[in-house]
Amino acid sequence: MDKLVVTGGTRLEGTVSMSGSKNGCLAIMAAALLGKGETVLYNVPSIRDVHTMVEVLRSLGVRCDYEDNGLLRIDATEIECTEAPYELVRRMRASFCVLGPVLARKGYAKVAMPGGCDIGARPVDFHIKGIQTLGAHLVMDHGFVEAECERLRGGQIYLNFPSAGATQHLMTAAALADGVTTIYNAAMEPEVVEVAKFLNKMGARVEGAGTSTIRVEGVRELRGTEFELLPDRMEAGTFAVAAVITQGDVRIENIRPTDVKPFVLKLIEAGAVVDVYDNYMRVRCNSRPLATDIVTMPHPGFPTDLQQPFGAMLSIAEGTSVITENVYERRFKYVSELIRMGADIKVEGRTAIINGVPKLTGAQVAATDLRAGAALVCAALAAEGESEVLGVEHIERGYENLVEKLQALGANIARVSEEQSLTDCELAAPVSS
Repeated sequence: MDKLVVTGGTRLEGTVSMSGSKNGCLAIMAAALLGKGETVLYNVPSIRDVHTMVEVLRSLGVRCDYEDNGLLRIDATEIECTEAPYELVRRMRASFCVLGPVLARKGYAKVAMPGGCDIGARPVDFHIKGIQTLGAHLVMDHGFVEAECERLRGGQIYLNFPSAGATQHLMTAAALADGVTTIYNAAMEPEVVEVAKFLNKMGARVEGAGTSTIRVEGVRELRGTEFELLPDRMEAGTFAVAAVITQGDVRIENIRPTDVKPFVLKLIEAGAVVDVYDNYMRVRCNSRPLATDIVTMPHPGFPTDLQQPFGAMLSIAEGTSVITENVYERRFKYVSELIRMGADIKVEGRTAIINGVPKLTGAQVAATDLRAGAALVCAALAAEGESEVLGVEHIERGYENLVEKLQALGANIARVSEEQSLTDCELAAPVSS
C-alpha cells in the first residue's frame, strides 16, 4: 500500500487555495438526482469520495461526467436503476443519501447499509425514521434498506441529534413530497444551508436552513441547474493547524470568514496570529502553541472533523489541554499513533488529556480514518526526523492534492508507492559474495 514519507522540521510558508467542500459536494450530488435535465457543479474537488459518488450515480443509470477543471455534469432525467450496490455504498457513508431522492423520483429505492470511516456509531436511524414519517414503507433485510411509496407526503420530523447528514437527506426527500415537511432540531452547518440553496435553485421551496427549524414545501417537479460549491472549511482548518504546528506563516485562500470562525478562535487561544479577510486568512505562529481546551459540538460549535488535527497540534503545546469529543465516540483512535511519535496523551472515555511535549519524533504510523490521517500528517510535519504515514487511501477521501499543496508551502513530503519502496529496499540490500 502507498504511504506518505515526511521529513519534519520545515517551517511552512506561502499561499495555498482551498478546494470545494467534500461534505457539501456529496450531499448536493445526491440531491441532483431530484432534477430532470442537466445539473452543472463547479469547484468540485477531485477526491476519492467524489469519484465514489460518481460511480454510485452511474450505477443508477444517471449520466455523470467529471472534468479535470473541477466541473461535474449530472443528468438525472432518467434514473434507470433504483438499487445502489453494496460494493460502492460500503466505501462511503454519504452514498446512503441517494435513498430519499431515488424514492421521491421513482417510488422505490434499495440501498445498501453504509460504510465509511470507523470513528464510532453513526446509525442511519434518523434517516430511516424521517423517511418513514414521510409515508414510505421500509424493510431492512440482508444488509439493504428497501423503501417504497407512491408519493411521499409532508410530515413533522424531530431529530434527536442535529445530524447534518440526516438533515440534508430529509430535505432532499421532502422536496418532492406532497405537502409541507418541518424538520425540528435540524443541523445548522454551512453545508446544510448550501444544499437548501441548491434545492431552491432547482425549483424547491426550502426555508429556515441555517436555523434549527427547516420548512420544506413539496413541489411536483425539479429541474437541473448550475451551482458552485462552497470552500472546504475542514481543509482550511487542517492547513491552519499545519501552519501553527510548524511555526509557519501561511495565507489560506478561498475561504468564507463565517465558516472558519469556530476554529479560528481556538487557534488564537493557542497563541497563533490569525487575520481573516473577505476570502482568505493568514495564519502564523513563531513559537510552540499554547494549551487550550476543546469541546466538539454541532455547528456553530467546534467541528468534530477538526478535533484530530487540533489534537496533533496540542500534543506539542505548552501546558495541558483537554479535548472532549461529543459527537463520535471512537474518534480518539489516532492517539495511539501520536504516542508512537512521543506524544503524552491519556484517553478516558470521550476525553483526551494532552500533556504537551517539546517535540515529536518521526515514526511509522497508520491512518485509521480520514481526519486521523490529516492529524498524523500535521504531526509528521513538525516531528524531528522522518515519518511514514500509512493509509493514504483514507486521506485521499477528503483532501485534494494534499501532497502537492504542502510541497508548495515548503514541506518535505512525498507519496511513495509500494513498488518504489520495494525497489529502494533492493537497491539498499548488500550484494552477496
